Amino acid sequence: MEWIEKPSLILDENRVRENIARMAEKARTGNVQFRPHFKTHQSRTVGRWFREFGVQAITVSSVDMAQYFANDGWQDITIAFPVNLRQMKQINQLAERIRLHLLVDHPDAVEHLGKMLAHSVRVWLKVDVGYRRAGVLWEDRVQLARLVQSILRQEKMHFAGLLSHFGHTYQASGPEQIRKIYRKAVERMRVAADVCRKAGAEEVRISIGDTPSCSIVDDFLEVDEIRPGNFVFYDWEQQRLGSCTDQHIAMAVACPVVGVYPGRSGAVIYGGAVHFGKQFALLEDGTKAYGVAASEGWRITPEMGLLVSVSQEHGIVRLGKEWKDRIRIGDVLTFFPVHSCLTANNFACYHTTRGQVIGKFRSLFSEI
Repeated sequence: MEWIEKPSLILDENRVRENIARMAEKARTGNVQFRPHFKTHQSRTVGRWFREFGVQAITVSSVDMAQYFANDGWQDITIAFPVNLRQMKQINQLAERIRLHLLVDHPDAVEHLGKMLAHSVRVWLKVDVGYRRAGVLWEDRVQLARLVQSILRQEKMHFAGLLSHFGHTYQASGPEQIRKIYRKAVERMRVAADVCRKAGAEEVRISIGDTPSCSIVDDFLEVDEIRPGNFVFYDWEQQRLGSCTDQHIAMAVACPVVGVYPGRSGAVIYGGAVHFGKQFALLEDGTKAYGVAASEGWRITPEMGLLVSVSQEHGIVRLGKEWKDRIRIGDVLTFFPVHSCLTANNFACYHTTRGQVIGKFRSLFSEI
């Protein structure tokens, strides 16, 4: 990769397409709607690859991102983030032109939306089934019923169902624990759905969205929609969880070597927290690793090197026996990040292994 001058985000397009095809087929055979989360790749170009596999509905994480993809022709978009009432002008503009889905979890949000909406939207109740980040607690029957009835009274709000993110699967010990978390979480959503029906909702769809569950669970008989996002690239964390193998990881960061210290079996790369983020993998020996070496064939190779420390622009690499005697200043080292969503968000564009530059969402009206 002689063209690399600074930290660069590299995509293996073939692997990306294979990941999309695999999840799309899993949704089709599972008879659930596939509404992938585009917050991971944030790219019109990558988004268009999904269309080739029949995807027509998507998920995003912000109003601005919804506008970005609406401008590329997507007509059915869920903003899977608690509604930001300070962006009502943009929300109304979107609702006028697309089938827009919004997320609520508080009576005040419903009340204000009811007064401020100029066009009809579909509304989902965000339900907390164990992650403890956002949402109505699944067992809070009074609040669930109150919210459903409030939504049903609003002229421009159509109740869609219950939406949840089983983010606690990321703390699982492996595939079997992920399956257990999934089963328990879905059962809790079914209990909440019954409360919603008793409160007057005629239809209560169930939407789930974490990559570990969607990758590992074999069927989705009790849900209506899946919204995974990370699967498009996967990463080292997903490989460690058992959600994928290293042959599915489709994104890596290539970084120039700016310092070599043989006495420490280490090197410094131009690639730090502003590129990789601060999320780390805790290894068995207690090492905190922010990235793992990717071989020339894009296989995980910790014996070559681990990214063991990051500051703003610096990354400290612990070199393994395969690299320590041959790495020179000016070389380029490639790493799989711990979490692809956060790493991808830090870059303005991608470079494919074939040399193509792919733009991505950075602001409402620009794409690099």
